[in-house]
Amino acid sequence: MIPPDGNVAFVAAMEDVLEVYHRPYDPAHPVVCLDETSKQLIAETRLPIPAKPGSPARHDYEYERNGTANLFMLFAPLEGWRHVEVTDRHTAVDYAEILKDLSDQHFPDAARIVLVQDNLNTHKPASLYEAFPAAEARRLVERFEWHYTPKHGSWLDMAETELSVLSTQCLNRRIADKQTLITEVAAWEVSRNQAPVFFGALRQNCSGYCVEGLDDLRSAQGLLNDA
Repeated sequence: MIPPDGNVAFVAAMEDVLEVYHRPYDPAHPVVCLDETSKQLIAETRLPIPAKPGSPARHDYEYERNGTANLFMLFAPLEGWRHVEVTDRHTAVDYAEILKDLSDQHFPDAARIVLVQDNLNTHKPASLYEAFPAAEARRLVERFEWHYTPKHGSWLDMAETELSVLSTQCLNRRIADKQTLITEVAAWEVSRNQAPVFFGALRQNCSGYCVEGLDDLRSAQGLLNDA
């Protein structure tokens, strides 16, 4: 959704994110997009009938709700890397722990991580202070360069696209419990990380791709200056 013409706050945040995507690949400053979603855990009450030639698998209409799980998606597009962390909740402390792992486990050698995310109320530096002592929170805050998609513009967060792929390829079925979810998501992650074909091309073509996309969105907003 693009707001009405003249929404300068939307355009300012949009151009900030697109400027990040327009940057050349720099392993010392990896761009990482973050998003999260939830998954309803559903257990079968009767054994499904397996698929066979000419007949799809069949599931009974009755099922048992087994709670929900939260999934954090971390996606580094120019690295061709993504990681999904399954948690019980999506509190500020959970978010802070994800950022700590991103900084200290996944990209410990980065000079600074360029973080792109939406405007969820927990996606703020303050969450780090809620989870850790002040000195550690400050250390982690300074490990990141913070960028936010516009309000109503979360589609600019590439992690949202990866969550859509995950949903289509892995989550579009009944999953009974958290451990099964962790196992299935981990298998999806390994498979997808082993085939980063698109992102090699993206390293070479990102410049033109982002400039054209930016001009298209500016035009749609009616905000191009008369030349």
